[in-house]
Amino acid sequence: MNTEKQSYYKNNRLKQMRAFCEVVHTGSITVAAQKLFLSQPSVTLQIQAMERELGVTVFERRGPVLKLTPDGETLYTLAKPLVEGIDSLEENFAAQHGKLDSGELNIGAGESTILYILPEAVRRFVTAHPRIQLKIHNETGRDGLKMLRNDEIDLVVGSMLDVPDDITYQPVVTFDPALIVPLGHPLAKLSEVTLEDISQYGLILPPRHLSTWRMVKYVFQQNNLTFTVTLEAGGWEVIKKYVELGMGISIVTDICLTGSEKLVRIPLTQYFPQRGYGLVLRKGRFLSPQARRFVEILNEVYGIKPGAAELSARD
Repeated sequence: MNTEKQSYYKNNRLKQMRAFCEVVHTGSITVAAQKLFLSQPSVTLQIQAMERELGVTVFERRGPVLKLTPDGETLYTLAKPLVEGIDSLEENFAAQHGKLDSGELNIGAGESTILYILPEAVRRFVTAHPRIQLKIHNETGRDGLKMLRNDEIDLVVGSMLDVPDDITYQPVVTFDPALIVPLGHPLAKLSEVTLEDISQYGLILPPRHLSTWRMVKYVFQQNNLTFTVTLEAGGWEVIKKYVELGMGISIVTDICLTGSEKLVRIPLTQYFPQRGYGLVLRKGRFLSPQARRFVEILNEVYGIKPGAAELSARD
């Protein structure tokens, strides 16, 4: 094959791989075509041409459902980082030369993380890189992981109790657990508060699908005790307000306590572990220069020295 034909096929191969990866990512030829600004037949033809040239079948076609074959899974594992690397070549090159002045960064985080963990890191990042479009998505738990797995966000900052096999988690900062009660509450008058004491009163907790509820349930079960939840409320600020109003008591992470609240704070370190907040990444994801720079800044804010806690999404 002459040089001109080799160049043609190599250029065509990149288009084929990009179309293939987008179809896998979106799960739909139609949606992939829209994102690539191509017609649906064009995407189909590119994938079919790739299959012929490589002598493989990448999808099991069962009506509208597309499922990767074993060969398709292998090819996707190889092709995805290559396509991402080519598509972000300009940004990576600029980053290597100290120029990081364009692009986009999407971060997923829960309300408490957005309010208490991220502000200083976000301030430094935006100040240093004002032309990068930063988007913070108020998503956590299962929804945040779903967005991460679908590559809708670059990374998540939050707390994790159970780390799935396809996820990498690096704690960045830890906080202590605390019981908060209204001023004048009977528990505020005790010299020492036990779990049994707490079990006598209704708790205000975040929604049950979040990690706080699971941790509270686990600790009470380990001590053969039960607890009652009188109210589920999203966000520590809301919970603090309702506790101030005397609607219940709560077990929180002291990340949310500023000292200005009309509450009594009672340490619970003898019963509950410290709560870590950190970086959540999908294994195998190619981190953009923008994402890597934000990770560096977040570590700087919380005093993690370069090399002391390396995080690689490729692990």
